[in-house]
Amino acid sequence: MKGLLKLYSPINELKQLDKNIWIVDGTEIQMNFKVFKIPFTTRMTIVRLSNNKLWIHSPIAFNRELDDKIRGLGEIAYIVAPNKYHYSYILDWYKHYPKAEIWLAKGVNDKLNVEEKENFISFTSNYQPIWSEEILYTPFKGSVAMEEIAFFHKESSTLILTDLIENIEVNNLPFFYKFLFRVGDNQYPKSRTPRDLRLSFLFKKKAIKSYSIIENWRADKIIFSHGRIILEDGSNKLKEAFFWLLK
Repeated sequence: MKGLLKLYSPINELKQLDKNIWIVDGTEIQMNFKVFKIPFTTRMTIVRLSNNKLWIHSPIAFNRELDDKIRGLGEIAYIVAPNKYHYSYILDWYKHYPKAEIWLAKGVNDKLNVEEKENFISFTSNYQPIWSEEILYTPFKGSVAMEEIAFFHKESSTLILTDLIENIEVNNLPFFYKFLFRVGDNQYPKSRTPRDLRLSFLFKKKAIKSYSIIENWRADKIIFSHGRIILEDGSNKLKEAFFWLLK
């Protein structure tokens, strides 16, 4: 399916980044900002845990062919909605994996209309996930707009973010969209927190504390949902992305 943005072909295919971690790039979506819509690429991350169960971060649209490929890796047991803007396909995947634990960032629970909530667990609860020794996590605090959960896959030294960094390739876009991403300061190759999200961090001390946690993970690679990901020199790229918080 052709969109305005460069898609990271092949889409709906498993792409192995390291041992036991894959990404799947999906189709383009249009985010509605009321006055206009802005295109974004989509991406999900899959981690195979030591118990051979699969952990899914920010799932893209469900389709049977993709599901068949994922089943070849193991059984989906944990599905994560990492912030309140990345939950649209959670229930579709849950219909096919009703025994999976569904982990929800702050604000997501209010957006989902489900009768059975036993498997739906908030990151604000005291429940400790089984996978937390293999995948570290922390809420990135300080924003009045949203609270995103950041993850770190220890085995592959990979930081897994969602919207805290974007790196949109805009070369083929019409001028209007190029202008919007330029204003947003999230176009390739800058790999930055988008400007509108940066402005929402009114509680800088909380944000700096959250940043210190993910910086101390010393990631080699950084995955995020929108744009070209970072496959080397992750620690230095992280500092560049959060220049606005460190200055």
